[in-house]
Amino acid sequence: MNTIVGTYECKVDAKGRLMMPAPLKKQLTASLQSGFVLKRSVFQPCLELYPMEEWDAMMKKINKLNRFVKKNNDFIRRFTAGVKIVEVDALGRLLVPKDLVTFASISKDVVFSSAVNIVEIWDKDLYEKSISGEDMDFADLAEEVMGNINDDDNGIS
Repeated sequence: MNTIVGTYECKVDAKGRLMMPAPLKKQLTASLQSGFVLKRSVFQPCLELYPMEEWDAMMKKINKLNRFVKKNNDFIRRFTAGVKIVEVDALGRLLVPKDLVTFASISKDVVFSSAVNIVEIWDKDLYEKSISGEDMDFADLAEEVMGNINDDDNGIS
């Protein structure tokens, strides 16, 4: 799977359908036939849209966990809570089940945000709040997370 790029806005209709933005749909063309998995995010009040290929890769990792270890079993249960298989219909719409709409507090305006190999789906107000930086200093976070990575040995990140 290639890296997914971009942040796109759309509106949700009364039935919980989102029109997948054309540039995003184009990037996910190879995944349209096999479908997607939609789930609650572990860390944020948003949803995560996994192309089926990426979901299968994640499940291979999770399947390696020993289910006779309580923490592993608890993690698997929580990680897969509310998971749904979804498809993009012929009109390019994605139906978000009501329980997931509620979890992510999706009301009217929605943001599709690329997250490397998956797509996060946010209520627009919550997305704007999450990237505003009010609760963290992004420069400090970037240094802590990426500051020691230099794969090219050329001193340039």
